[in-house]
Amino acid sequence: MRVAVVSGPGQSGLLRELNEDGSPTGNAVAVTDVVAAIREYEANAEVRWVWPSADGTYQRLLESGVRVARCHDITLADSLILGRDAALGITAPRAAAASARAVLQAAAAADATQNAQAGEQQGLFDVAEAGAPERPDPRAVLDALIEVHRDQLRRIAADEHPDRFGLLVTAESAGALVAAEMSLAGLPWRADVHDALLTDLLGPRPAVPGQRPAQLADLAGRVADAFGATATAARHLAVNPDSPAQLLQALAADGIRLPSTRLAVLKNVDHPAIAPLLEYKELARLHSAFGWSWLDTWVRDGRFRPEYVVGGVVSGRWASRGGGALQIPRLLRRAVVADPGWVFVVADAAQLEPRVLAALAGDRAFAAAASAGDLYAELAAAFGGDRAKAKVAMLSAMYGGAGGEAGQLLAVLRKRFPAASGYVEAAARAGEEGRVVRSVLGRTCPPPSANWRALTEEAADPDSERDPGAGRASRARGRFTRNFVVQASAADWALVMLVSLRAALANTALANTAQAITASATHRPQLVFFQHDEVIVHCPAEQADEVVDAVVRAASAAARLVFGDTRVAFPLSKRVVDCYADAK
Repeated sequence: MRVAVVSGPGQSGLLRELNEDGSPTGNAVAVTDVVAAIREYEANAEVRWVWPSADGTYQRLLESGVRVARCHDITLADSLILGRDAALGITAPRAAAASARAVLQAAAAADATQNAQAGEQQGLFDVAEAGAPERPDPRAVLDALIEVHRDQLRRIAADEHPDRFGLLVTAESAGALVAAEMSLAGLPWRADVHDALLTDLLGPRPAVPGQRPAQLADLAGRVADAFGATATAARHLAVNPDSPAQLLQALAADGIRLPSTRLAVLKNVDHPAIAPLLEYKELARLHSAFGWSWLDTWVRDGRFRPEYVVGGVVSGRWASRGGGALQIPRLLRRAVVADPGWVFVVADAAQLEPRVLAALAGDRAFAAAASAGDLYAELAAAFGGDRAKAKVAMLSAMYGGAGGEAGQLLAVLRKRFPAASGYVEAAARAGEEGRVVRSVLGRTCPPPSANWRALTEEAADPDSERDPGAGRASRARGRFTRNFVVQASAADWALVMLVSLRAALANTALANTAQAITASATHRPQLVFFQHDEVIVHCPAEQADEVVDAVVRAASAAARLVFGDTRVAFPLSKRVVDCYADAK
């Protein structure tokens, strides 16, 4: 059963049941408490909620103690569908659907302004405050929602591979539920451990905000002293290690001219200031990105609660708004400690992207190698037993490296595994020619820009010379599409694995009750982190074995759903630990 839901004043709302093709069945029902209505539906039927966006809406439902099993997120679905249509030149939505989208956009704008103005906790669907854009009538919003949803279902069905593309839209919507649940649960984080790690590396927390910690101040002084020691005058004494311009000027004064102060450039420089400067840069980056200010901002009640952005990268990988959730330094993983009596189950896919290529290409020899535990070790036979060379060749195939030794190794790979090599090379040619490519489930890469087309198109006058940058632009887009087909397909697998794991966790023995989906998460396994190909589940210690089994089943289900009957294995490393740092 599908049920469309939109907001009304206060806690009220409108609901309307839909057929599987999106057409309405029965009349719209006005409810005074939409939270209670959703809770009742979830307890008595299998429902797929159709709503404009899970972003914000579901977070507020969770805070009211309501968890839903399924949804169709109009915003995320539109991003996939309209992105595909624009890239492939498919006819724009019909006028009725376009008009309905305008109504939904007006409602979303009013909600966004309302949320920005809200100074305290509000109801689930409170009306906008004075000064906010006027929100369309709820019945008009409901009608628009139903129209856009029906249009989306039609356009999904018209896809070249409707089952695959439908799975992608479904998984993307389910991912929004996971993202909201992870933000609410939060990643357990020991602020005292974090503080101790910072103090050990940087010195005590400065009493004055903005002041350098003792260790950074000492290193900055050593950098200035090193420049001063090589100078005939005091011209270097004010060198600020945070200023690339001052550093380049100081180095130039000592006869060293550099294009930038990037680490890769500085590491090759022989100068007494370089050693303390490199140490300073490393610690300053930690202090800036994950220092005490980060700790004050992002950790509350023993939890780090980032805001995940589903499909935030063009390849389908997730992103996050603030907090650097997807880039937790290895050092600070010591602060990620499970609650007493609980553990982390940390699982990540081994060598995911090469295995995805093997499944995509249908290369029998490559698939046989990918069915082993260490793919690169299996490929090494083609490179005289050298695993490192096998890895370089594989990365060159996926990322487009072809210079020097990489080119020679890539030639060996092409000869040994022609189908796998041909798959990514065909994607590269498509990109160079200005065409688009798609992931295994149908996520479409962005089309080339108008500037790119203007730069790369052949001149109308055959005697004129082509822009010298055209070749570089074409090759750059080829490298992008070469990697897109693999990375986006890997993101497809990871997303389906994640939502499959969510479903499996809901059915673990200790969570499987009639009220499981709406029950408090206090004693349930909780997904608390997701990063590309890695997941963390926080669970009571006695449930660890069940959770590990759920992870294995989710990975197997994802392989079957995304790639069908494939010989390629997608093994996961699984660790049960008290501290995230101990997982690797």
